[in-house]
Amino acid sequence: MTNSVHPHGRHRAPLPPAQVPAAGPPPPRTHYPTPQAATAPPTPTGHRAAARSAKPAKQRDAFFDNAKYLAIVLVAMAHAWEPLTDHSRAAEALYMTVYTFHMPAFILISGYFSRSFDMRPDRLRRLVTGVAVPYVIFEVAYTLFKRWADDDPSQPISLLDPWYLTWFLVALFVWRLTVPLWKIVRWPLPLALAIAMLAVISPDIGDDLDLQRVLQFLPFFVLGLFMKPEHFQLVRRREVRILSVPVFAAAVLLAYWAAPRMTSVWFYRRDSAQELGVPWWVGIVMTLALFGCSVVLTACFFAWVPRRKMWFTILGAGTLYGYLLHGFLAKGSRFWGWFEDYEWLHKPLGEIFVTVVAGTVVTLLCTPPVQRMFRFAMEPRMEWAFKRDAAELARERARST
Repeated sequence: MTNSVHPHGRHRAPLPPAQVPAAGPPPPRTHYPTPQAATAPPTPTGHRAAARSAKPAKQRDAFFDNAKYLAIVLVAMAHAWEPLTDHSRAAEALYMTVYTFHMPAFILISGYFSRSFDMRPDRLRRLVTGVAVPYVIFEVAYTLFKRWADDDPSQPISLLDPWYLTWFLVALFVWRLTVPLWKIVRWPLPLALAIAMLAVISPDIGDDLDLQRVLQFLPFFVLGLFMKPEHFQLVRRREVRILSVPVFAAAVLLAYWAAPRMTSVWFYRRDSAQELGVPWWVGIVMTLALFGCSVVLTACFFAWVPRRKMWFTILGAGTLYGYLLHGFLAKGSRFWGWFEDYEWLHKPLGEIFVTVVAGTVVTLLCTPPVQRMFRFAMEPRMEWAFKRDAAELARERARST
């Protein structure tokens, strides 16, 4: 397996705007709106002080949690399909189709929830504890796991060279720090696309911090950053849902045709055109073509994401857990030769079995018990590491009076 991400309701009411940026999964302590809350009478004027002291918990939007969960399931399934692609053209076609949009969809949502990010101290602290610290922990953990499982004691621990899935944490950290810059430029999306095209023709960028991926996936983050709730409402129209079916079917057929004719490495966005052995101008064409295809398939994906609360909605808060933790099993299956030892996995029933197992495993890893177990690594509090901000202390005193 390559060291890449393979991450490496039906109501018509408009979606509510994002409340706060989320570094990784939003805190699981928030709640979904209930009918009782929605029909509660307005607070009388005489009780405003009491209402301020008993603020309801921030509400989560089921649509985005559903989308994140379904996207992370597709990520895990694609990882499971990768060893099958050498012997199955159908698996390769599905693999390429899913790779066209699953990470772009996840990155677009990350950009959407980064719209209100600024350099306020509490948001910087969350960026450190929710992204930077998990990156360090999992980069070390993945390296030690590879040393043990792959019998490779020479594997170095390098915080500058993300291994496997940890590249996404580096990218999210960099993208979020640049949010204030994107808000002041005149044409943010064309500029992000220009940067991605320059990256794909720059072989000297190297592997440090996986900057090729950071820059080549950047347009999806910027696109999400400037999306509004009504844009998601547009893709939920009935005609879009109907049209998305033949679009997806055409994408699978196109991928089936392209499978023996092109390499799927283009979808990883980790290499320059020169490193892939093609002229520089091919990299520019592929960047624009893949961006267009990814946006279309992402819109089709969002069109079929349920808007109402589902049985899996609560799992949307734990997608980063599932993303990082399933990597140990995905890599271990290669290190231990499961796909070579069990030939039946390459048969149609075996491929279906692998798909179901991958979806089940990542679903379990997104559950609240797993979140509680690994919160020390994914969402550490670390109050001891930060100074209290004077403005924040003043706001707390104002709220208590």
